[in-house]
Amino acid sequence: MTELLTVLRREIIYIWYYFEIQFRQICRYWILGMLIGSLISVFAKDKIHSIFAGMSNKKWGLFGIIPACILGIASPLCMYGTIPIAASFRKQGMREDWLAAFMMSSILLNPQLIIYSAALGTTALTVRIVTCFFCGCAAGLLVFLFYRNRDFFDFGSFEEKASHDTHPNLMIR
Repeated sequence: MTELLTVLRREIIYIWYYFEIQFRQICRYWILGMLIGSLISVFAKDKIHSIFAGMSNKKWGLFGIIPACILGIASPLCMYGTIPIAASFRKQGMREDWLAAFMMSSILLNPQLIIYSAALGTTALTVRIVTCFFCGCAAGLLVFLFYRNRDFFDFGSFEEKASHDTHPNLMIR
C-alpha cells in the first residue's frame, strides 16, 4: 500500500509540474486574449456586424466572400454567438455564400484565439490565420457552387433576441 501511495504521489507531482510549466507559458496569452476579446466584444462587435450587414446591398458577387471571411475572423463571436447573428443576417437578406464564409471563419477563429495561437509561435499563428481564411472562402464557394438556386441555411426556428449589451455606459457592458 505504501508503494502505491508513493507511485501516486510521484505521478501527481509530475502532472502538477508540467501543468505549472504550461500555465506559466500560456498565462500571459490567455489574459491578453481575454482582454482583447472583451474589448472588441464591447467596443467593436456592433461595428463589425454593421459593416457585414451593410454588405448585403453591395453587388460584389463571388468576391464578397473575401471581406465576409475577414469580418468573420475579426468578429469576437464563437459558434454559439455566430449562429443566431447569422440567422438575423439571413433574415435581412444576406447572400448565403457570404454568410457561409462569415460563419465558417468566425467559428474557426476570432481575435481571442488569434492571441492564444501567438503562444505557439509566428509560424503556427500564420498557418492558423491563413487556413481559417481559406476554409471560410471554401465554405462560401461551396455554397455558391452547389446551392446557387436553392436555400442552404434554414433558420426558421430562430427568432432575433434582444441584446443584453444595452447599458449606455460602455465600461459597464
